[in-house]
Amino acid sequence: MNSNVQMFRNLDRNPCDGVRKMSKVCAVFGGSRGIGNAVVTKFAEDGHKIAVISRNKESVDRTIQELVQKGLKGPHLGVSCDVSDEKGVQATIKSIQDTLGPIDILVNSAGVNKDALLLKTSTTDMTSLLQTNLVGPMLTCRAVVRSMVQRRAGSIINVGSIVGVKGNPGQCVYSASKSGLQGFTKSLAKEVASRGVRVNLIVPGFINTDMTSGMSESIVRQAVPLQRLGTPEEVATAVRFLAYSPYITGTVLVVDGGMQLNT
Repeated sequence: MNSNVQMFRNLDRNPCDGVRKMSKVCAVFGGSRGIGNAVVTKFAEDGHKIAVISRNKESVDRTIQELVQKGLKGPHLGVSCDVSDEKGVQATIKSIQDTLGPIDILVNSAGVNKDALLLKTSTTDMTSLLQTNLVGPMLTCRAVVRSMVQRRAGSIINVGSIVGVKGNPGQCVYSASKSGLQGFTKSLAKEVASRGVRVNLIVPGFINTDMTSGMSESIVRQAVPLQRLGTPEEVATAVRFLAYSPYITGTVLVVDGGMQLNT
């Protein structure tokens, strides 16, 4: 067989097949829709035990049922939780640990947005958005990281946004929350690296989710060099890569179809 052909076939394989054979506990905040839902499916397909967390209990139950219908029976756990509620987050993490075991992989995909110029943004909306998008991941990480440090193992993947890197008019507060998440991720990575815990950030561009439902094709083609929206599954593949890559921490992995090239 041609050596180049063999090389590319090897690249198609998961770089951490051995990791996949060990069932892990994966907690995905914001796991009932969009990117989080795609992450849930990816990890369930790998045979892991999944905790799906979202504010909407019906959406959580529906996601768990979808996994069962696909033959991905787990065990899995669905939990309703507002990520900005400190006591709720603590209770949720305890429930997951008591039911499924210590959390090996934490994905923070929960997020909200409310577009408005800064001059038209109320203080209430500012606080609500920052509480969910920035303080929320801080709360979940703090609730999980002690166990990871004690076990000297664990992977945390936070989900940011290209808007946090490039900025965007009408999204000042959203951009600030996602930019802050990048600083938080890098700082936490430095704090826990010596204990074998890894913390990374995924930065999606324009992804085909509820947040981009009103975006015109012409805007997408102008903003994205690959000239299309990304899919949640494509972002989930990148999340999975970071979860299984034992020598990567504190990195920012941009999944944006080339938007970063447009300065």
